[in-house]
Amino acid sequence: MERRARVVFLIRIAPGGEEDFLAAYERIRHQVAGGVPGHLGDQVCRSTTDPGQWMITSEWRDLRCFEEWEASAAHRELVAPMRACMTDARSLRFAVVAETAAESAA
Repeated sequence: MERRARVVFLIRIAPGGEEDFLAAYERIRHQVAGGVPGHLGDQVCRSTTDPGQWMITSEWRDLRCFEEWEASAAHRELVAPMRACMTDARSLRFAVVAETAAESAA
C-alpha cells in the first residue's frame, strides 16, 4: 500500500537573499500546485529563532510522485532561482502512517 508522503527541506538562506527566495517561490508555487502529478500542497516556513533557517514542507500522494518530480529536468529548471538563494539544503522524506485533524465546526 502506497502512503502519502511528507518531504521536508531544511535550508539556509544567504543573508539578504530572503526577498529573492520568496519572490522565486511565489513565481513557481502555482505551477507546482496545478501541474505536478501527486503534489498535494506545500508550506514555506521561517525559523522564529534563527532568521537564516527556513523549511519547506510538501505533501505528496506517495513518495514515488515526489521522486519522479525531483529527478526531472523541469524540476531542476523551475527551482533553480530558489536554490540560488540557498547556502545549505537538506532533504528528509517521510511516509505518513497516522494523522489527526481538527474536527470541522458543525
